[in-house]
Amino acid sequence: MDVLYFDNHIVVVKKPAGIPTQSTEETSVETEARAWAKKQFEKKGDVFLHALHRLDKPVSGILLLAKTSKALERLHEAFRQKLMKKTYVALVEGFISEESGVLENYLTQIEYRSLVSNEQDPAAKFCRLSYKVLERNSFSTLLEIDLETGRYHQIRCQLAHKGHPVVGDLKYGAKYIPKKKAHIALHHQKMEFPHPVTKERLFFEASPSKDWQEWVREVSLFF
Repeated sequence: MDVLYFDNHIVVVKKPAGIPTQSTEETSVETEARAWAKKQFEKKGDVFLHALHRLDKPVSGILLLAKTSKALERLHEAFRQKLMKKTYVALVEGFISEESGVLENYLTQIEYRSLVSNEQDPAAKFCRLSYKVLERNSFSTLLEIDLETGRYHQIRCQLAHKGHPVVGDLKYGAKYIPKKKAHIALHHQKMEFPHPVTKERLFFEASPSKDWQEWVREVSLFF
């Protein structure tokens, strides 16, 4: 876990793939961040530090945590007002010919998995993302994705439904099995949001790991 920024109100970290955001049964980003904060600020008691949003266990990237309950409340309100911008990169299986596009679906959740449903389903929630192609070849396509809603496994499910699952995402139909099975090629690369106290617009960017270069080479050999 790399700490990208911290002050009296927030902490921004780069989450590695293979570790959950939150967990009561195993090491998580929250527990690691609390241990870091306890040492960094010489806290004797419990440390308040809560993730504003979640990244799936096999997903890497920027994660925002609040250090106070007031900051957490204000950041949640900023999210509800759509004042936050979250941009991902994903390496997906297959060739996507169009330069950009928008995906809109209704998703429902069943046993730790999202499924595409329809608006008549009372349990389904509307979701939307936009994407543009960064690179492509005959076996894979690199996408930049602006996430406009934050549903459970949204990016993974929508891309799989389009016929282009994220590389390594066996849960959603990926054919290629990576050497590092705890990772998938989905990374939260950019995040922009208003500071919960100063209201200053903050921007953070964190590049994917070197695993991506290995994935590109391995996927080409696989297909």
